[in-house]
Amino acid sequence: MTDAILDETTRKANRPTPLPADRYRPPSDAALALADGRVFRGRAFGAPGTASGEAVFTTTMTGYQEVCTDPSFRGQIVCMTYPLIGNYGVNTEDDESRRPWIAGLVVREHSSQPSNWRSAGTLDAYLKRYDIPAIAGVDTRALTRHIREVGDARAVLFHGAGSMPDEELIERARGAAIPGEHDVVGEVLAADIEVLGPEGGPHVVVVDCGVKRNIVRSLVARGARVTIVPYGTAYGEIAALRPDGVVVSPGPGDPANLNAGLDVVRSVLAAQVPYFGICLGHQLLARAIGAETSKLKFGHRGGNHPVRDRRNGRVTITAQNHSYRVDPETVPTDQDWEVALVNLNDGSVEGLTHHRLPVLSVQFHPEASPGPMDNGVLFDEFLAMISRSQADRAGAA
Repeated sequence: MTDAILDETTRKANRPTPLPADRYRPPSDAALALADGRVFRGRAFGAPGTASGEAVFTTTMTGYQEVCTDPSFRGQIVCMTYPLIGNYGVNTEDDESRRPWIAGLVVREHSSQPSNWRSAGTLDAYLKRYDIPAIAGVDTRALTRHIREVGDARAVLFHGAGSMPDEELIERARGAAIPGEHDVVGEVLAADIEVLGPEGGPHVVVVDCGVKRNIVRSLVARGARVTIVPYGTAYGEIAALRPDGVVVSPGPGDPANLNAGLDVVRSVLAAQVPYFGICLGHQLLARAIGAETSKLKFGHRGGNHPVRDRRNGRVTITAQNHSYRVDPETVPTDQDWEVALVNLNDGSVEGLTHHRLPVLSVQFHPEASPGPMDNGVLFDEFLAMISRSQADRAGAA
């Protein structure tokens, strides 16, 4: 036997056994259809049924449970760009709200056997519990690139779509409602007032537009007494609580549809009560001072957005989840307002300040930890602002 024949025999013996064909090409019993005509087929998991909404993507590498329970995703079918989802399971501690709010979930590979000491169940069972359908086996890179090209799109996620023609799925997608067309804030806020934190600390009223629990935890951990009131609460009721500071939380939908919140923001500014606007709270601040907002082509969603502070040049990595932006040319800089923070990817407005008023706003999530702890200091700045305001009032008295 020649050396060449021996080498070929060795190669054949060492050649790995081919994996089953359906390992990476699962049966097509589910489909995601976009209104522009693209259809992605894959394997169903989560709750059986159909989801409709706006197809978006997030570049978050971990935290799929936090994504599911972020109220700002209300009405959206979320594509996870990170390919392996479900591998560490789910648990009760990682919920950011009282339930998941996504309309549907799209992943490349779904792990049905999580391995983590904190795991209390599977993502599949978690989605089933809350009646949320999902699809795996999708080329999420291709889907993400398509959304970046055409923008966030009307979509349907359909289980049992194996024999359904593309044309029918696409037609259903064209009729899907998206968050900017109806009141999604009213769907996610809690109706009851809630009080947390120690007695005697600075009293912060949080206006709940879809607040994430870690925002509240971040304030309480710094000694604040927090009262959570639902969006739509009149300023007179908020003032009766005698707040030392007011936070207007993140939330879903189009800020241009939320006129009811503008009087509260204007009244807080007029009373010179320290104000911290986060995401939607930042956008409502902008509208309250006369600026305008507009929709981004495909939003900012993920944990890797660089933001520069124009006042000192410092750059931080931020976690973001929003579809709308403040138009920079409409900010009234002639009235002592300043664009303090900008996004280094597209130059969009990431934060506003005022030269005299105790105001802080950001378009990202300071309670998240992508940097990993770059922006928790913003809660310290807000509480320091409250301390200075209290000292000024005491001095004036």
